[in-house]
Amino acid sequence: MNGIVKIEGTIDDLTFYKKDGATYVRKKSSVSKERILNDPNFVRTRENNHEFSHNVSQAKMLRMAMGSLTFKAKDANLSSRLMQTMSRIKNLDTASARGERQVHLGLATAEGKNLLKGFDFNNKAPLQGVLFAPYALDTATGSIRFTSLLPAEQLHAPQAATHVSFQAAVLLLDFETGDSSISYSGVSNFAINLTPQSFVLTPAAVPTGAGRTFFLLHLSFYQEVNGLQYSLKNEEYNVLHIVEVI
Repeated sequence: MNGIVKIEGTIDDLTFYKKDGATYVRKKSSVSKERILNDPNFVRTRENNHEFSHNVSQAKMLRMAMGSLTFKAKDANLSSRLMQTMSRIKNLDTASARGERQVHLGLATAEGKNLLKGFDFNNKAPLQGVLFAPYALDTATGSIRFTSLLPAEQLHAPQAATHVSFQAAVLLLDFETGDSSISYSGVSNFAINLTPQSFVLTPAAVPTGAGRTFFLLHLSFYQEVNGLQYSLKNEEYNVLHIVEVI
């Protein structure tokens, strides 16, 4: 329930915590940690806890492998949204016993890859709600091509934005080992007006090796003041989208 006392912590058997700006209180469980870890009646709890921890670690692994892109485009619920997606992917592992299912095995399936394809790291700025222009991805080079993009008509830009930047990246991530490598394209920056823009975003290289390859598209919005461009409201309008997973 929502508490009226704005504190955090534990008092007797009550735990106070904050979520989404509100304060809640719940009663502590009477079941001991030792019982959960050893009692046969809690075998399902142990299995669920193990897989939950795995989902958390895999979501964090992907966020960290994205490098600075994640910090430039994310929302407050990114961690929980990504963890939920990882849980669904983990469920596609049909080879492992319950409690031991793995994300990397779920990603070996077409359905698993499709669960991450199209994922937006900033739910406040999903690509489909911001960009209304066609583009072409070349998975051999990681390049993303735009032809005659009309910024003022084909971008749903924030009201104060005067300029936009586009950047592509290719990430190779092995969810089993944690090894990763990411390569970025140069940045295409231009004014949000009716001048057509044709450009190709080509990463320096496509990383090779074990794991899954993620093709990424990043958009950043700026306001120009006296010849200098400034990010809008701590980059909360920026886009980071997984275009493809192979």
